Amino acid sequence: MPPLPDPLNAFVARPQVPVSSSETGPLAGLRLGVKDIFDVAGYRSGWGNPARLAEAPVAEVTAPAVKRLLDAGARFVGKTQTDELAFSLLGQNAHFPHPINPAAPERVTGGSSSGSAAAVAGGLADLAIGSDTGGSIRAPASFCGLIGLRPTHGLIPLDGIMPFAPSLDTVGWFARDIDSYARVAEVMLGDLGGPRRLSRAIRLAELDAQTLGAAEAEAYRLSRAAVASKLGAPQEAPPLANSLDDLYWCFRRIQGYEGWISHGAWLSAADRGLGPGVRERFAYGETVTAAQYEAEQTRRAVFRDGFEKRLGGDAVLVLPTVPGAAPLATAPFDSLQAYRERALRLLCLSGLSGLPQLTLPLGTVEGAPFGLSLVGPARSDRALIELGRQLLEAVGKD
Repeated sequence: MPPLPDPLNAFVARPQVPVSSSETGPLAGLRLGVKDIFDVAGYRSGWGNPARLAEAPVAEVTAPAVKRLLDAGARFVGKTQTDELAFSLLGQNAHFPHPINPAAPERVTGGSSSGSAAAVAGGLADLAIGSDTGGSIRAPASFCGLIGLRPTHGLIPLDGIMPFAPSLDTVGWFARDIDSYARVAEVMLGDLGGPRRLSRAIRLAELDAQTLGAAEAEAYRLSRAAVASKLGAPQEAPPLANSLDDLYWCFRRIQGYEGWISHGAWLSAADRGLGPGVRERFAYGETVTAAQYEAEQTRRAVFRDGFEKRLGGDAVLVLPTVPGAAPLATAPFDSLQAYRERALRLLCLSGLSGLPQLTLPLGTVEGAPFGLSLVGPARSDRALIELGRQLLEAVGKD
């Protein structure tokens, strides 16, 4: 079978081995892309690294999260690019041609679920599954004008998926429209038993201030008006007990430590040719001590308790998903890294708390997408998606 066209560099492997799926079900007819850290029977999982791909076994069993989608009727159309070992946020893997952002071709797609976002935004797939440890669903969704949910931690099984930082790892997906997104949520999440309606909105000035400049702040303000039209103007909440810098470092140390536990032995056994940025981040993880890790987990627990109390059982926190539109693909390395560090100060709250966060394509900056996010109480995932539907309808983007 000749390879299918891939003008966006979104895929690493197109169907050469049959992958069975149901011919009926709620997702029947939808084309599915699968991030190349998920096992699909008959394919190798390369994790974005050629050395790993060369030694990876052919998977005999499909990851349960992927199988749910196939059993619901989704049709596999290929494994999609990932940033190297899923340890980046920008979608620029040093080993492969970078995926192209169809919504803003001169800008990055975001990562690490880069190929999944590109495939959906460019119409090569109707939905695509990815992972989110530090923002790898939320950032690409914002950059590419898509809907993206980081679910409540622990709801979707991680079996058959490359482990990275297990206390932070989640499974998410991309879609262009809210109807498709909600159909996937029904399959992936079922009846959560959590809040069914979210009735008030809060905000934190220190989060709003993370936007890059005046244009981004104005785009975010306009997007937030959609929330006000449904829930009233978001009310300012008391400041967090921890500074954003403290939470950023808490996240970095936990992620770095767990990432090294997951991959340190393999990385130390031979030169794996890690690309710039990824190499340094793993090297940092090696330096985090068990005592530091335990101290950050204690800090995390205190933060999570206070954060959950702010939301109660019916509130959403409204915030910019990332500081602005996707960076230019040609931006210098240092500039891209500075954007990444700023973005993580927004993205780390959901990861550290384990609470669900939905990003919606409500804004634009210089013609490029810029997402608005809603963080809800535990297990409010489907209520967030329903609220997202209302907000997209309010601005005519449903």
